[in-house]
Amino acid sequence: MTPQELAEASARAMWNDDSTSQRLGMRLTHIAPGEATLVMTLTDAMTNGHGNAHGGFIFTLADSAFAFACNSYNQLVVAQHCAITYLIPGRVGDVLTASAREVSRRGRSGIYDIRITNQDGAHVAEFRGHSRTVTGTHLPE
Repeated sequence: MTPQELAEASARAMWNDDSTSQRLGMRLTHIAPGEATLVMTLTDAMTNGHGNAHGGFIFTLADSAFAFACNSYNQLVVAQHCAITYLIPGRVGDVLTASAREVSRRGRSGIYDIRITNQDGAHVAEFRGHSRTVTGTHLPE
């Protein structure tokens, strides 16, 4: 398998078991080694007491993009540390895109940056995830 085929097969295997991303209406629109892009539309059920998007849903979208990017090598990888900075509020009806890219991957550790934008290209949030490879694979070796 090429690295791209491996990334696609790993993503399919993960997606099949990812009920959270599926139930929130996320769509995986891009996968490549160390990269992933997910899209999600903000609904009324995702708002907070201010009428804006609840930060937890924006975080979840970014975290899902992070997960698909760092699991694109057919190794089981989990989050070790994550941080997010919110720049502007999300609004009901916004279509958010979380684009993850690998910054570093050495040994069992990785660093990934995820940029979250809305349908107008406005920068909604920035997420950085630190990953840790654990035992196991998505696909039989």
